Amino acid sequence: MRVEWELDDFRLPITEFSPKFSPIADRFGMNWRLRLSAAKARMAIFASAQTHCVADLLHRQESGELPSEIPLLISNHPAAERLAQFHGIPYHLIPVPTGARAEAEKQQLELLELHRIDFIVLARYMQILSPEFVSKYPQAIVNVHHSFLPAFTGARPYHQAYERGVKIIGATSHYVTDVLDDGPIIEQDVLRVSHRDQPDDLLRKGRDLEKIVLARAVRWHLAHRILVYGKKTVIFD
Repeated sequence: MRVEWELDDFRLPITEFSPKFSPIADRFGMNWRLRLSAAKARMAIFASAQTHCVADLLHRQESGELPSEIPLLISNHPAAERLAQFHGIPYHLIPVPTGARAEAEKQQLELLELHRIDFIVLARYMQILSPEFVSKYPQAIVNVHHSFLPAFTGARPYHQAYERGVKIIGATSHYVTDVLDDGPIIEQDVLRVSHRDQPDDLLRKGRDLEKIVLARAVRWHLAHRILVYGKKTVIFD
């Protein structure tokens, strides 16, 4: 259940709602949370070499479409630095060398705590987060990837799809869990393609889908419209 109401004629001060409602929730064994829509969540963006999702998120946030604050952008690649500077977002380059993930994540977590981050968006961040990292932000890390998994894995999935003559491409956004790319799905979308589309066409169309799907997922998270239920999500759209 999701209930949203105006506070104009609400007689109970909102600061007293939790202590007044808690006994009722306890009596019925309810898991519940209260959020104020006027309070802007603090979002951290993680990025790598591909910047299409980063550019889209920063533009949407600056235009007011994603009511949030972005205190920092963290990347293991310098490609996103120019975008961060253009939008006035503090940028932190933290390389993740092979075998040194723990040290990189330690730096990342320190920054996230320092800036009081509420949730993280992996905007095509091409690194696997450790279970220890994920446990710090349960149901608060949003990821996006193409929908060719598990059929086409590796660095060139669109080229593999082209070789197989696929007719539909797509994108998936989900919450991150300990199991890689297996978290509760928030949003998906698809697009038909044909034999006329070359690999570059598939890449371009796939990136467009990734931007749209990720933006929808972030918008619903910010509006508290996502309820995780087991391995699924209920979206109050």
